[in-house]
Amino acid sequence: MNRRAMALTFRSTLAALAATCTFALGGCNMTPAEQPPLAGAAIGGDFTLTGKDGQAVKWSDFSGKYRIVYFGYTFCPDVCPLDMQNIAQGLRLFAKEHPDAKPIVPIFITIDPERDTASVVGKYAANFGKNVVGLTGTPAQIADVAKKWAVFYQRRDEGKPDAYLMDHSRAAYLMGPDGAAIALLPAEQDGKAVAAELAKWVN
Repeated sequence: MNRRAMALTFRSTLAALAATCTFALGGCNMTPAEQPPLAGAAIGGDFTLTGKDGQAVKWSDFSGKYRIVYFGYTFCPDVCPLDMQNIAQGLRLFAKEHPDAKPIVPIFITIDPERDTASVVGKYAANFGKNVVGLTGTPAQIADVAKKWAVFYQRRDEGKPDAYLMDHSRAAYLMGPDGAAIALLPAEQDGKAVAAELAKWVN
């Protein structure tokens, strides 16, 4: 399955989840249009991973803060750096336009723990902003957290043993202060689109 097909399948799955959640909320006073796209979706959950200095980092460490969660890998030649640049630019634009809004923590989680050590992923994350948190873990830990975020990833069986590529879902999740999923950010577009989406949900 190529990346475009995976992205379409992934977004279709999320759309179905969102539609289910909207239907479930039909008896509430709020109209569906007022609900975040991913309200009620079973996305996210507790984890303990490893930060840039080798310290344990828990999902609960970010409680009370908005978070952007992105899965990728540091050897990614195309979409990962582009998406992260757009996220970083979007955060800067949003902060400039909404100086009183609550802070947002961007989190980059690798799906290639074999090569992305704590130091490697930490340095990579820092390229996109001093407040970007880079996380890695054991293969089992990464598999668990990816499952909780409905993220697909798979190593390609081609190339040199240390120069392989990874296929993976392309998604930037906006998570609320309570840790619940809010929306998918259009990181594949540009910083302005990211900032505009943030403005809808972050206050």
